Amino acid sequence: MSAEIKVPAVGESISSGIISLWHRQDGDYVRAGDLLFTLDTDKVSTEVAAQAAGVVRIKAPADTEVKIGEVVGLIEEAPEPAAAPVVPVPAAAPVVSPAAPPAAAPPAPAPATPVELEPQERRVTRKKLSPLRKKISTQLVAAQRNAAILTTFNECDMAAVMKLRADVQETFQARHGIKLGFMSFFIKAVVDALKSEPQINSRLDGDELVQNHFYDIGVAVGTERGLIVPVIRDADRKTFAELENDLAYYAKRAREGAITIEDLQGGVFTISNGGVYGSLLSTPILNPPQSGILGMHKIQERPVAVEGRVVIRPMMYLALSYDHRVVDGREAVTFLVRVKEAIENPLRLFLGSQK
Repeated sequence: MSAEIKVPAVGESISSGIISLWHRQDGDYVRAGDLLFTLDTDKVSTEVAAQAAGVVRIKAPADTEVKIGEVVGLIEEAPEPAAAPVVPVPAAAPVVSPAAPPAAAPPAPAPATPVELEPQERRVTRKKLSPLRKKISTQLVAAQRNAAILTTFNECDMAAVMKLRADVQETFQARHGIKLGFMSFFIKAVVDALKSEPQINSRLDGDELVQNHFYDIGVAVGTERGLIVPVIRDADRKTFAELENDLAYYAKRAREGAITIEDLQGGVFTISNGGVYGSLLSTPILNPPQSGILGMHKIQERPVAVEGRVVIRPMMYLALSYDHRVVDGREAVTFLVRVKEAIENPLRLFLGSQK
């Protein structure tokens, strides 16, 4: 008997996808639970596992667009092949090199030969965009075309956060089983600033302004297949430990290609950390239909003036891009200053969230 390999449903609005990679070759033996192929859609990438054991017969090769529910292969029932016996390899006999002949006069240089140019098709590689990459490109262009995006900048001194993390890290990790990072501080600072400037926690819907009264914060995560933004739900109600566990959970799911559509929906504001890649300053693009996105950047020691003296401090540039149709400049600048003040005085955020 044979078991059909079908394209699984991965979301209500998704009707098709592309098989980007088969993890097994035609004729390979698989066990139930072994990975079979990766399905790329315009929203998520999904790893599809075998539901039965047997020999794989592939019907739809990689880079094929397939419909949800379509049969893309079979698993033919077959006994598991026996492991190949290990044959010991005899040790090689030592090789005795003959005595080297006397050194000969250096040979004359060979005449130069003309360099042959490679055919054009060898100089470039062409492949179709994945559905996820197509979706990303469409959304980014749409965001710039459909919103009045403006970016305001500030900088914050990271010394207080770095000291607080160092002081509590051992206790925090022993109590909660996870490290205290920087992102949880910025999530808390953003929530605090959104409460102070609620206009940024709103969006346009046609000719109506929709005001959000909840704080589901998207955190941009880079993957091999593109940028995705899983959403931390009810960030205002969570402790630092709960935020760190959520961040670790979504990072793991992103690496494994296990992010679902539900993980990506419903955010009211996004945080993007280009600093992990070394970015010193950038202008982040809005994540529609949201009205604001915060860009974090690399922590860099710089000379700054403090109380009339020049000192070296660990500084980070912050960038807030916002939809100027919804948010005025005063509100945007005030929001970013509020984030800066929270990061430079993090004890209030930290103590206020502990249970």
